Amino acid sequence: MRKHHGMRPQDVVLLLKISLLEKLNWQGKALAAALGLSPAEVSDALRRCQFARLLHPEHRTINRPRLLRFLVHGLPCVFPVELGPHQHGLPILLPKQSGLATPETYVWPTADGPAWGATIEPLYPGAVLAARQDPALHELLTLTEVLRLDNPMLRTSAKQQLQERLLVSEAG
Repeated sequence: MRKHHGMRPQDVVLLLKISLLEKLNWQGKALAAALGLSPAEVSDALRRCQFARLLHPEHRTINRPRLLRFLVHGLPCVFPVELGPHQHGLPILLPKQSGLATPETYVWPTADGPAWGATIEPLYPGAVLAARQDPALHELLTLTEVLRLDNPMLRTSAKQQLQERLLVSEAG
């Protein structure tokens, strides 16, 4: 029987976290704690990411150009989003745009959230807690969430900013 290798939402969150830690000697246990996953879930996610050729075989570095392509083109198809009702939540940081009217506010629903807006169910339930603990991850995750929305202008802006963060830091 062939083991299922399909990507799961937590795999995307894991890859984004690794993209921030790549130059450090990160450990699976630390990733598990930071993302609210069990060590076994991290191990399975690393295997799936490797199978998808998003993580190089030595488990240490991300294939950044391929990840960017997956986020931009695959994510909206595999993990689309439907806007929910307005409520309190953790704000989704919209991509910076020049000269555009302030768009709708989007939030991940949380009872103690500081913002009010249209809700987006997070890609992965543990994403909200992980984002609260890591501002850089919050930014990457919210740009990724914007790619799941059906808004061409926001998507274009999010794609450019993810490109800067994922590809430029690779050269650095």
